Amino acid sequence: MNIKKQIPNIITLLNLFCGCIALVFAFNEDFEMAFYFVCLGIFLDFFDGFFARLLDVSSPLGLQLDSLADMVTSGVVPGLVMFQMMVSHATTAAAGHLQFFPYLGFIIALGSCYRLANFNIDTRQTDSFIGLPTPANALFILSLPLVLKYTDSLIIVELLTNPWFLLVLTFLSAYMLNAEIPLFSLKIKKFSFKENALQFAFLMVSLLLLVFFQYLGIPLLILFYVCLSVVNNKVLKK
Repeated sequence: MNIKKQIPNIITLLNLFCGCIALVFAFNEDFEMAFYFVCLGIFLDFFDGFFARLLDVSSPLGLQLDSLADMVTSGVVPGLVMFQMMVSHATTAAAGHLQFFPYLGFIIALGSCYRLANFNIDTRQTDSFIGLPTPANALFILSLPLVLKYTDSLIIVELLTNPWFLLVLTFLSAYMLNAEIPLFSLKIKKFSFKENALQFAFLMVSLLLLVFFQYLGIPLLILFYVCLSVVNNKVLKK
């Protein structure tokens, strides 16, 4: 076995391992640890393709492993987190007649699965994305229970404990994953500021949002990512 060729695959499998651990924490409603392990998995996912190109060992196997790992870390985990949020709030909020609601949270996992499968065969998504990437969507969903835990805003509490609002977020999540909206890629192929100016600018703004808004900054930066992509698309068309 050529160890060099397996380095990116090992990184991808570590992403999957992080996703499995995050599932255990999510089952136990430890959303903070689940969030941290998903972040670690996404960090690893960010670099597996980079090292594959750097070492010139890209392969169809690596592509499939990447999608399978992402399905767990960025697909099943956010679906389970939404399920758990609905379990906590849907049944108590409506005297029991919304007990089927929590299972609808797994629509996020279904949308993620379709998005990942489509990504592998969509030749338009080699250098950018069409639809929200699963890692970005996962961060958005996993940040919600943490925003709820640490916020002082009664409005945010009312929204994130409302089963109907959670259902809307679930369907919106699945839609954005597969929407025909071009979004710039966050993966840095070469350490060149000129070639990655947009990515570096986004990372700087993201850092500021996280510093000033903490967990609330995560959904804000995902919204900023979508808006910045839309503006960038309009600029490129001119």
